[in-house]
Amino acid sequence: MVAVECCTAKTAVDGKGLTGIEEEFIRRYHAHEVMEHQGSSSLVKHIKAPLPLVWSLVRSFDQPQKYKPFVSRCVVRGDLRVGSVREVNVRSGLPATTSTERLEHLDDEEHIFSMRIVGGDHRLKNYYSVVSVHPEVIDGRLGTLVIESFVVDIPEGNTKEETCYFVEALIKCNLKSLADVSERLALQGGTETINRI
Repeated sequence: MVAVECCTAKTAVDGKGLTGIEEEFIRRYHAHEVMEHQGSSSLVKHIKAPLPLVWSLVRSFDQPQKYKPFVSRCVVRGDLRVGSVREVNVRSGLPATTSTERLEHLDDEEHIFSMRIVGGDHRLKNYYSVVSVHPEVIDGRLGTLVIESFVVDIPEGNTKEETCYFVEALIKCNLKSLADVSERLALQGGTETINRI
């Protein structure tokens, strides 16, 4: 997994630098307007499962708990279209118990998903996230490149580095879980299994 902090040097979490195609996708789909009081980063994850399976999990705005380990419950208001809002209950262990999130963009052709946190009892103010999903070949098999980026206000009393580190840790955990769930489902026979999670 690779993390890229906006406006600073690129840092590789897994010891590898970004490839040209990863940099291009970040430029194309993950360009955030970052203000002085905000932090931003992009994380890259390669998953050994086909894109349709991975995308079916990512696009499930109403069921983030399918792969996000910190989500215990989710209730959606709306018809699962752009503008729908979900109320998420967070498992203990995080400095939050609820998060209110709005679906900002969902493109099933380009495989782009974005959401904004609009409320809740946490310190992530003006949080906006974009996930893009891209087909690739890994070890001669169909795989998926997932890129998740965010921009968020830096809470009073925190630094940009502390804020990015905290959010990146959550996203890394979610992306690892997405990979684990997707790869397990791919071994079990694919997308028809997804609804049984």
